[in-house]
Amino acid sequence: MAEFTHSIDVNVPLSTAYNQWTQFEDFPHFMEGVEEVRQLDDKRLFWRAEIGGVEKEWYADVVEQIPDTRIAWTSITGAPNAGVVDFHYISPDTTRVTLSIDYEPEGVIENLGSALGLVKSRMAKDLERFKNFIEARGVETGGWRGHV
Repeated sequence: MAEFTHSIDVNVPLSTAYNQWTQFEDFPHFMEGVEEVRQLDDKRLFWRAEIGGVEKEWYADVVEQIPDTRIAWTSITGAPNAGVVDFHYISPDTTRVTLSIDYEPEGVIENLGSALGLVKSRMAKDLERFKNFIEARGVETGGWRGHV
C-alpha cells in the first residue's frame, strides 16, 4: 500500500472546515479527477473518478466520524483505499486540515504515478483547492454533525 499525508491551514473556523468536508457531493469542486460522489446514506458513498486516464467507480464506507475532529473511510469495492481527515484548531479563524490516504495502486500507470510522487502532489493541490473553495465562500455549503 502507498501512504500519503499532507496538511494545510485554512482561514475559516474549525466547524466551518469540518462541516464543508462532510459535504461529500461537493468534492468534485476541489478534487482533481473526481467526477462524482453520491452519499447513499449516513455511512455509504459512491465514487466515480478518472485515475491515470481510466474511469473508476467504487463504494466506500465512512467508518469513523467525530464532529469537528475526524472523518475516516475505507473502500468496500474497487481498488483498496482508506483515509482519514483530521481537523485541528489553530485559532478562532484558522484550522489545520490533515489528510492521510492509503491506497493500492493498480497497473503500471498508477504504480508509476505513485513512485513519481504524483499522488502526493495531487493530494496537496486538492487541499489547496479546498482551502480556496471554503475561504472564498466563507461559509460551508452544508454540514452533518452526526457520529459514526
